[in-house]
Formats: sequence, C-alpha cells, structure tokens
Amino acid sequence: MVDYSGIKTFDELIDREHGKLGTDSRNHYEANAQLFIVSEMLKEARKEAKMTQQQLAEKAGTKKSYISRIENARGDIQLSTLIRIFEKGLNKKIGLTFL
Repeated sequence: MVDYSGIKTFDELIDREHGKLGTDSRNHYEANAQLFIVSEMLKEARKEAKMTQQQLAEKAGTKKSYISRIENARGDIQLSTLIRIFEKGLNKKIGLTFL
C-alpha cells in the first residue's frame, strides 16, 4: 500500500507511485503515458476528420488493425509511420519537442 501522507504535488505523487526519474519502473510508466497521449491525439484527430479507422488506414497506406492498436495504446509505433498517418491520412502536421 502506498503511503500518500505528505504528498503536496502531482510530481511527488508520480514519484511515490512509479519511482524517481531514471528508474526502470518510472521509465516504463513514462513510456506508457506517452503512448496513451499519442493514442488519444490520433483518435481525436480521426474523429474530427469524421473518418473510420478503415478510411484512415487506406488513406495513410497502412492497415486498420494498426490504427486500432495505436488508438488503444497497444504496441510501439515508428515515428515515420506516425508522421505518415497524420500527414497523409489526416492532412495534419506533427511538431516535436526534444527535452
């Protein structure tokens, strides 16, 4: 059981539940969180474009099952594929920030 006493910030909560930055458990958490964010962004953009997963897959040159896996945050995605899906499939640009 995690002790939540003394926690005052969200960062402290994440540290307590998933470990400090650089630990294996925190790295795993961060990777899953990023995958979830990408999946939600793709799902939202597809719905805004009023497209089905099948339509997006055809337009982007991939398979519906691949779009579904991304939208459900299951599995890795290559950056080049993500760019192709957004740019060819949804006519949107992707901006990246490296920290």
